[in-house]
Amino acid sequence: MDLLRFLTAGNVDDGKSTLIGRLLYDSGSVSTDILQAIEKASKGKNSSGIDLSLLTDGLRAEREQGITIDVAYKYFTTPKRKFIIADTPGHVQYTRNMVTGASNSDLAIILIDARNGISEQTSRHSIISTLFGIRHLVVCVNKIDLMDYSQQVFDDIVRAYKEFIIKINPEENNEKRYDIVFIPVSAKLGDNVVTRSQKMPWYTEKTLLEHLESVEVDTDTNLTNARFPVQYVIRPQQDDLHDYRGYAGKIISGTFKKGDAVEVLPAGISSRIKEVEIYGSSVEEAYASQSVILHLEDDVDISRGDVIVKNDKELSVTQDLEATVCWMSERSLRVGSKFLIQQHGKIVKAAVKEVLHKINVNTFDKVEGDKVVALNEIAKLKLRTASPMVIDTFQKNKANGSFILIDENTHETVGGCVV
Repeated sequence: MDLLRFLTAGNVDDGKSTLIGRLLYDSGSVSTDILQAIEKASKGKNSSGIDLSLLTDGLRAEREQGITIDVAYKYFTTPKRKFIIADTPGHVQYTRNMVTGASNSDLAIILIDARNGISEQTSRHSIISTLFGIRHLVVCVNKIDLMDYSQQVFDDIVRAYKEFIIKINPEENNEKRYDIVFIPVSAKLGDNVVTRSQKMPWYTEKTLLEHLESVEVDTDTNLTNARFPVQYVIRPQQDDLHDYRGYAGKIISGTFKKGDAVEVLPAGISSRIKEVEIYGSSVEEAYASQSVILHLEDDVDISRGDVIVKNDKELSVTQDLEATVCWMSERSLRVGSKFLIQQHGKIVKAAVKEVLHKINVNTFDKVEGDKVVALNEIAKLKLRTASPMVIDTFQKNKANGSFILIDENTHETVGGCVV
């Protein structure tokens, strides 16, 4: 049974937690003891019926404020699939939390309140989702019951969102690049979440759960560009394993098999794969997402952070990077700021050479001239690293086209970047 990781995002009070609660409740994924606790808490809030948002709200103090602050993760299973849900906060000041959820998700559910239409947060969350490589978007027009289940309201929002998404990549065919599905729902009443609504005969497509169970995400894995960042060099130093030298890590993209000609970067050393080992057994071939140990025919100098690749002329080995950052720190980023860059197992020092432009999250226009990047802002930077990095463009190979910025003093993660 395969796994789908998805996040929910939207404006404050758009109904994200209620939607997830409805998914869990109507799919029979809530245990009896939790259900009883939620029923009791709902009565304490003078709620009419069960307040399903309580299934995903986190800390008691946050719940009493009526908001969800951190990313709340929930897990559930249906006969067709396993799911991990990230319920991200809606407030503008917690956009950085959404980055955390987006970085590991296959799909994003973007909620839009049927009464209000597309908001600034709709734009922001959509941009972040696409920025971090999420190709599958589900736009749920929630609270459609408060608009008398109007098809016209739904169609107007669909039209406006399609016009907006074109702005993100105007030179590309977004319908091919992004898989976007629109569903009218009422999270509170359950319309089109798990059960098909009888109040919207004009909508004949899948319910939200039906779509989540059937959407295909396996094809998103890059099996073309072979990349293997070395996490650990294994030298047992035992008599019976005197000549053993293995390079352990996770294949982040592509495939590797015995006999493949490879190159070790950034040094540029050439060799061939002598053996591919998984759990102590030799295999003919391994592919993206598998953790393996590679053995090379030549005794070469390889360290943690080096990358074993197959021939690819488009791969860059460089100290000069242009990357788009989502800034996650309350301390602003400025030209000359110095950070640590972490990409897989490699950590290098870097400095900001230039802020090329910032991005207006409402219009996706470039904002030039402002050289200070504040919390939750998105900008394109020029960076110079202290040593070469092995990197792809994110569009070509998202597994090797991103990294994080770390504050040298506090070791706080302050930015998520894509190349």
